[in-house]
Amino acid sequence: MIAISRVLSFFLAIVLSGCISINLPSVQPLAEKVVAGEGKAKILLVDISGIIKDEESANVLGLQGSPNLTARVREELDLASKDDAVKAVVLRINTPGGSVTTSDIISHEIESFKKKRKVPVVAELMDVAASGGYYIASSADRIIAHPTTVTGSIGVIAISVSASGLMEKIGITNQTIKSGPLKDIGSPLKTMTEEERRILQSVIDGMYDRFIDRVMTGRPDSFTLDELRKIADGRVYTASQARDLKLIDSIGYLDDAIDWAKQASGVKEARVVTYAQPRAYRNNIYSRAESAPSGINLINIDAGIPKSSGMEFMYIWLP
Repeated sequence: MIAISRVLSFFLAIVLSGCISINLPSVQPLAEKVVAGEGKAKILLVDISGIIKDEESANVLGLQGSPNLTARVREELDLASKDDAVKAVVLRINTPGGSVTTSDIISHEIESFKKKRKVPVVAELMDVAASGGYYIASSADRIIAHPTTVTGSIGVIAISVSASGLMEKIGITNQTIKSGPLKDIGSPLKTMTEEERRILQSVIDGMYDRFIDRVMTGRPDSFTLDELRKIADGRVYTASQARDLKLIDSIGYLDDAIDWAKQASGVKEARVVTYAQPRAYRNNIYSRAESAPSGINLINIDAGIPKSSGMEFMYIWLP
């Protein structure tokens, strides 16, 4: 082990000194890959998985990796909008949700694509399609859930803690200087006042109303506004419960979503395609959109938990 450590240290020293250069693969434009089917028509499979956020991913060395989620989805939809052979889109959604803004932007991009191309879009919900995941799914023309899907969690959350009691015990004093009494609203350095709580609750309520509007716009024939509000209390539902409540249209597998896309677009045969980095390995409809990291990023460890310098409003299920 000592010998191996010395060799690695020697090699690293040479690389850092500039004696040896390593050409790392750069991020390249997405390329089409066929993962199933045949024929001239195409069905685009778009993957929306993991925490919905717009942070750039990094590789094992902490260098720039793949584009953020919004950029990738926008690029995929732009490519599809220029290809007349794309007759339908399948959204493969597997996420507990994430950022309010990122969820809204992706939903907007899907709506814009539908207006531009006027092709059917179907959402297939996988393990979890909660909160922001369902927000995005409601932009589809049809929602199909896997038999074991957990979905719903319609609502907004902003996590806040107060460390004022701990600070007092260890002798730390909050000396924040501010221009107005509410400038540090939500700060963990002090206890939240009732006025501050009311203000933040009004923000949450506004974002919740936007969520409700999004679902009503996408599923106007499924329920009335009052009926939706009764079931949109933040709880999650199984696939069968969601179907009974008309949050989804049917229960089925990814193949069923592809079959529906074919029928809705009026084609009998179609190639299922994805857009991926040129070196990405895709061999079937369940292949991940982004390859898993080859090692632990020791420079920038990211566990997938939303990070923020302050309070963040989220469409997310955080049990």
